Amino acid sequence: MTPIPGRISVVIPAYNQEAYICDALTSLTRQELNGRELEVLVVDDASTDATAQLVRSYQSKLPGLKLISLPANGGVSAARNAGLDQVTGEFYTFLDPDDWMGPRHLATLADGLQELNVDFVRCDHVRVTGTNRTIHRAPQAQRGLRLDPAADIEPIDAPSMVDYPYSWAGMYRTELMRQRGVFHFDPDLTSAEDRPWIWKLHLRNHSYAVLSGADIFYRRGLPGSLTQVFDERQLSFIPAFTQVFEEVDAHPEAARHLPKALRQFFAIVCHHEKRTKNYPPEVRLQMKQQLRRVFATIDVAAARKVALEMDVARRRHVLSYLQAAQIGVAR
Repeated sequence: MTPIPGRISVVIPAYNQEAYICDALTSLTRQELNGRELEVLVVDDASTDATAQLVRSYQSKLPGLKLISLPANGGVSAARNAGLDQVTGEFYTFLDPDDWMGPRHLATLADGLQELNVDFVRCDHVRVTGTNRTIHRAPQAQRGLRLDPAADIEPIDAPSMVDYPYSWAGMYRTELMRQRGVFHFDPDLTSAEDRPWIWKLHLRNHSYAVLSGADIFYRRGLPGSLTQVFDERQLSFIPAFTQVFEEVDAHPEAARHLPKALRQFFAIVCHHEKRTKNYPPEVRLQMKQQLRRVFATIDVAAARKVALEMDVARRRHVLSYLQAAQIGVAR
């Protein structure tokens, strides 16, 4: 399907979002598009509440609105993929159903894509926790300039653009992303699905820009979000980073980028280690077993070098996993 010039597609995966979906859709009715056309693809991931009915109530307000209903709940990756399969816009982006956009958000991103002639753009976001709002800046300080996405994977020991894993904080050229395999998400990942996607975005593309003035609002700490649950869904970060390592290994500059991938993985391992007291015993065991298998496959010398540059507490966790994997015993 050839993308339609001047059309922006917005993919919204939604599961039981009757409390928030109207905020998301209302923000789209208010977009000032500079003469562009809007396509909104809401994927109802087998909701059991009034999500679908509420979406249908916006069809007269959003002429480009399409509701896609899935027969069974497949998770956010599968829902995004179902929307992506029907994208017809020249450019596309994502919106989570409990978030919303300011009126100039889409136009700002699309203008940047066109004026800078880049493969994709990224942007800041506003984090909303209760009544508090805080601007979170994308880690690249250079704004409105054409940049090399692979060059912005580093530095190793400070936040970079691959540490900003929000697929909805940007806009992408549909045809290019399809051609380069940076389009769909892995439906088997129930969390951390943005991690390998972001690495592919930066390793497989040639140009991008970070834009100021974008306006997307991200709700945090909602009941039922994956950050609030403690079950096996949390363990998807392990296969997600297995994919990251495979992607890095296939890149011509693998040696340059591997330390960053290892540092990021180790930080997330330590984050989950702190949370293990909240996990059921069987999930803790699964995590340790799966991590030992991953540590057995990584470059020992590179891993040890990265670990030794971390703080003492994190270094201890990482080296114990690495040692366990080397001698072939459970941790």
